[in-house]
Amino acid sequence: MLACARIGAIHSVVFGGFGAKELATRINDSQPKVILAASCGIEAQKVVAYKPLLDGGLAMATHEPHKCVILQRPQCEASLTPLDMLWEDLFSAQPVDAVPVTSNHPLYILYTSGTTGQPKGVVRDHAGQIVSGKFAMPTCYGINPGETFFGASDVGWIVGHTCMVYSPLLAGCATVMYEGKPVGTPNPGSIWRVVSETNTKALFIAPTALRVMRRDDPNGEYIKHYKPKMDQFQTLFVAGGRLGPPPF
Repeated sequence: MLACARIGAIHSVVFGGFGAKELATRINDSQPKVILAASCGIEAQKVVAYKPLLDGGLAMATHEPHKCVILQRPQCEASLTPLDMLWEDLFSAQPVDAVPVTSNHPLYILYTSGTTGQPKGVVRDHAGQIVSGKFAMPTCYGINPGETFFGASDVGWIVGHTCMVYSPLLAGCATVMYEGKPVGTPNPGSIWRVVSETNTKALFIAPTALRVMRRDDPNGEYIKHYKPKMDQFQTLFVAGGRLGPPPF
């Protein structure tokens, strides 16, 4: 994402749980020149092979990219096609200078869910993301340069774009990127462990995550364990659904 922004390329990151049909729809609409993908994703109880989903999406799509760059993960190595190249093959590339763009130059395309019809691509420009992101961290979240913000989301959603990648970095903050689930990777204390280990000041999380953490740890034993190491933790932001009294 940051590399694309540096050279003025437009990125469109998608949720890792999409199937071939959903990928084909977005490939046809955004018409990417290059697709980057991992060979698999890691869930709590299983490994999800991504490459067959990507191949299926490309077979259904009318648009074909120039190349697909694949990161082979040891948990599930993918079979490659003539369209593919390995992530490691890019290591010999030479750095290039940043490319100046106008303030309204597109930064990324992010698609709506498609629950009411064809997914719609929403275009965000550079200046809009910079101004809102840099403003939001101190004003909305109370985070100042040098402090740590943990956006516990999927990078394929808008919270991932803003609260995991762009906004904290634009404001001079550290950002936490966590691969895992609220429970099962390995236990319902994972989020609190990361908060304690990274000196997180504010956590942004969905109410669904709090519900499953409470379900698997009804007495809060894990947060009691990590709380002595969470002196810097000040604020919990919850959004993305109805919270309700019990998890609150």
